[in-house]
Amino acid sequence: MHRLTEPAIQDSSKTLQIGNYQLQSRYLLAPLAGYTLFPFRMAIRELGGIGLATTDLIPARAIFTKSKKAQKILKTSPEDHALFVQIYSAKTEDMVTAAKWLEKKGYAGIDINMGCPMGKVNSRGGGAKLMCNVDGSVSMVAQIAEAVDIPVTVKMRLGWDRKSISAPTLAKEFEKVGIAAVIVHGRTRSQGFTGEVNLDGIRETVEAVENMPVIGNGDIKTVEDAFRVRRETGCAAISIGRGALMDPWIFQKIERACAGETEIPEPTPEEIIDFLIRHFSLMVDQYDEYSCILFRKFAGWYGAKLGIPEDLEDKLRRCENIDEFYQIIDQIRDRHGERESAIPTAMIRVPNGPVERW
Repeated sequence: MHRLTEPAIQDSSKTLQIGNYQLQSRYLLAPLAGYTLFPFRMAIRELGGIGLATTDLIPARAIFTKSKKAQKILKTSPEDHALFVQIYSAKTEDMVTAAKWLEKKGYAGIDINMGCPMGKVNSRGGGAKLMCNVDGSVSMVAQIAEAVDIPVTVKMRLGWDRKSISAPTLAKEFEKVGIAAVIVHGRTRSQGFTGEVNLDGIRETVEAVENMPVIGNGDIKTVEDAFRVRRETGCAAISIGRGALMDPWIFQKIERACAGETEIPEPTPEEIIDFLIRHFSLMVDQYDEYSCILFRKFAGWYGAKLGIPEDLEDKLRRCENIDEFYQIIDQIRDRHGERESAIPTAMIRVPNGPVERW
């Protein structure tokens, strides 16, 4: 049982308007490169509480040239709604063409990636690099918003580094050209995923706009984090990424807290096992035996919160076939709760992203 230490936000309306969509929750699943594919989105959605999900980032040209990788990222279903597709490129023409293609295919909205800190994206002029050219970025998003009738949002960092905080200026200009919402990760590009999230920077972005929703993002790992960030920044909503990998029930817990519950039950061992099997089975439906390889990186996030003993988590991270997966699940069922470490393995072993010297 989890007893809330931060009171829930009691909105006059729990819904959030983004363009022509009225989302039933103000708590959204953020795009995560390599993670927010269809199986993960559906496994999380089935637990409840998500207002909107966004795909992994996709190069704009890969969408309209129908690359195989892009098609896998674009997989969806009627139950996977509302779904925005995140695209990136330094070329406005490619971004506009991709946006039109996605609208024609029936996707709910477009999210422009202006926050990815990785060198391979920035070196091509995409991701957070776009924030270095305010006029060019405003021109790009204006042309994309003008080209389609579906909502266009922008996910960005606070700026390139601590000396160039451009998010407030960009948000103000984006609102003028018809962007439906901005999602602000409270770090600069140079921070990567290190250091603390700057809530003052998110609040300054909120204060820079008139009516456009500003959505806070970054290091929201608990229900209390979500409510605290909203209170301290005034943002209209929260976008959760790695927090959903650490605790897949976070959206359900937020929903229950918003409904007035102050003691939120943790998932039972049976519910945890069911979730692991459901996520894996959705992956098998799409990727067959390759699912074992894809699931390995999830194991490093899931293990600590879901009570998977370290040696069995290690087996999941080395799993090679479907039968082996279910053998490991049987062992987890018998030994659930023996976990000693409360820190996700992924946070220890996965690089944290760019630093100042990059």
